[in-house]
Amino acid sequence: MRRRTALAALLASPAIASAQPAGSGGWRPDRPIRIVVPFPPGGSNDVIARPLAEKLQLRLGQPVVIENRPGAGGAIGAAQVAQAAPDGHTLMVTSSSFAASAVVQRTPYDAEQSFEPISRLATAPFVVLTNPGFGPRDIQSLIAFARANPGRVDYGSSGPGGINHFVTEFFALRAGLRMNHVPYRGMPPAVTDLVAGHIQVLITTVASASGPMRENRVRTIAATAPGGPAGVPVIRDVTGLDYEAAIWWTLFAPRGLPPEVSRALNAATSAALAEPDIARIYEGEGARPAPSTPAEFAEALRAEIVRFREVAQAANIRPE
Repeated sequence: MRRRTALAALLASPAIASAQPAGSGGWRPDRPIRIVVPFPPGGSNDVIARPLAEKLQLRLGQPVVIENRPGAGGAIGAAQVAQAAPDGHTLMVTSSSFAASAVVQRTPYDAEQSFEPISRLATAPFVVLTNPGFGPRDIQSLIAFARANPGRVDYGSSGPGGINHFVTEFFALRAGLRMNHVPYRGMPPAVTDLVAGHIQVLITTVASASGPMRENRVRTIAATAPGGPAGVPVIRDVTGLDYEAAIWWTLFAPRGLPPEVSRALNAATSAALAEPDIARIYEGEGARPAPSTPAEFAEALRAEIVRFREVAQAANIRPE
């Protein structure tokens, strides 16, 4: 409720369109900007994109409209953006699933070559959840149990080749584990089955399981990266494993964006992410603003795709 209230208050604020300067680079849009979100309304990508659109509208002096274009794991909307004119008037907000799709889907675009990153928007760690009736009570004992009992631990995901599938298999690869993958059609039924004890382990975002976490219907034993819930240890810190994973959200444009347009959009985005009300809304997703330069995120995306290909090979996650 706090997240929805904060978002509603922000989106209800008046748009003072031409009062704010554009970012550095001298470019200003001459017509409305559309931000494609390649997923259905109401998900985390919407929560990240909509307040950003409001802030960019105030800074760039043109309406900024969100268009949800779901389908094919985000590939339909992404393909539309890849084919759009690279003039700054068509953008896309997407998340780490974009990197997963690059590995497991045959898409009509190239994840690295068809888009220009403008800026990373936010990041959030995943959390490792277990059923309270499951014996291991911390991440060290989970690793020890799973090593001693290969194939006897069931973990859930939001679906084959999804981001939760990848980060869990990445954890298993680094820890030397063999666990059973139980795919679901989305995260809610996976959370339900974890609470019921039908699966023992789930690695997901705080936002996806906030109710059961708050009500102690699941046990939160670790975070996959810094920035998780207070008092929850980070896997790397307590195990020494070479493992860290976080979900990210990023603003992209079609490849070929002129440098001055990229600079202006990056500056406006960085300024928007520095505003306190953005941080409060993102907190509802367990996320924090994390702006970057285009080059910084391009390198991070490249490294993530390489890592996911390694995981796909080790876990036999095949392209569709």
